Amino acid sequence: MATTTIEKIAEQAAAFLGEAYFELGKSEEEAKLRIEEVMLQIEQTGSYTHTYDELKHGAKMAWRNNNRCIGRLFWNTLEVFDARDIQDEHDAASRIFQHMSFATNNGRIRPAITVFPANHAPNRIRIWNHQLVRYAGYDKAEGIVGDSSSIAFTAACEKLGWTSEGTRFDVLPLVIQRDGEAPQWFSLPQETVLTVPLSHPENEDFEKLKLQWYAVPFIADMELEIGGIIYHAAPFNGWYMGTEIGARNLSDTDRYNQLPTVAKLFQFDTTTNTSLWKDRALIELNIAVLHSYRKHGVSIVDHHTAAEQFLRFEKQEQGHGRTVTGRWSWLIPPMSPATTGIWHRSLDDTERSPAYRYQPAPY
Repeated sequence: MATTTIEKIAEQAAAFLGEAYFELGKSEEEAKLRIEEVMLQIEQTGSYTHTYDELKHGAKMAWRNNNRCIGRLFWNTLEVFDARDIQDEHDAASRIFQHMSFATNNGRIRPAITVFPANHAPNRIRIWNHQLVRYAGYDKAEGIVGDSSSIAFTAACEKLGWTSEGTRFDVLPLVIQRDGEAPQWFSLPQETVLTVPLSHPENEDFEKLKLQWYAVPFIADMELEIGGIIYHAAPFNGWYMGTEIGARNLSDTDRYNQLPTVAKLFQFDTTTNTSLWKDRALIELNIAVLHSYRKHGVSIVDHHTAAEQFLRFEKQEQGHGRTVTGRWSWLIPPMSPATTGIWHRSLDDTERSPAYRYQPAPY
């Protein structure tokens, strides 16, 4: 490992440990001794190993630092599962399924993360999935069926031997790859996937659209960096903001593109933009999403409440002497953003460490 890389890790480690130990209420002497221990470990091996407390707080700090997340008010509630001791892909899949069951919690969703071996460890893995639960997408002669954003991954799964029914809502398998070895796929156990069928509180015919979505957004393809140590596999989850489903996943023209269908159901005039049929359909679809999740007892937050929670988070952080960073274009909701307090904010988009970062797909 290059000397410059070692120096960088040492610098990042010292900065993280100093901040984390202060926040955890540790004494200066404890922090100093730990930093000295880590510096020696880095000098001897080129890396170091986090204690569980460091891993736990670092994962929480990464959520707190995530510029694109509107739900950071709850950063300190994150449940952190340590899976750095896994033996193989089957063991990894088992830990993931345990995480999914814990987080889903019969609809009362709990934020959680499972951290697998660091990128310098011999038993490191990559998870191929963008999300642990995701619908397949097929590019067929008659057009796209399912989720168009999943077409490439669906094809990769089929090459591995996975087969499906070819419907709009086929749940993709979990794909895990140990370093340098062939990837393996695992069907998700039925009890780990909670599905919400969509209905409308006023229009009974809405159910005829046969729309649905899964309960929990398990992000699986981002890396977690804590104090210079990178974990390529660290799937995590919170709960959905309604517009993520109703104004993006089901509405985007390059996803499920359901606004024309909803407009037709409600008999909106789609012959002219001045009828605002897209806006009206968007609202009705989002009403259906919020109604359905609550009807089935599944945690979800509307975008107005989420925006208010973010402003509370900002005030809370200021009380602790911490400045909140954020990417404005991500924090404003995709529906009626000007009605939220975030619309009028100016935010610094500087990225901080610890952090969750995007990484290239391995397939």
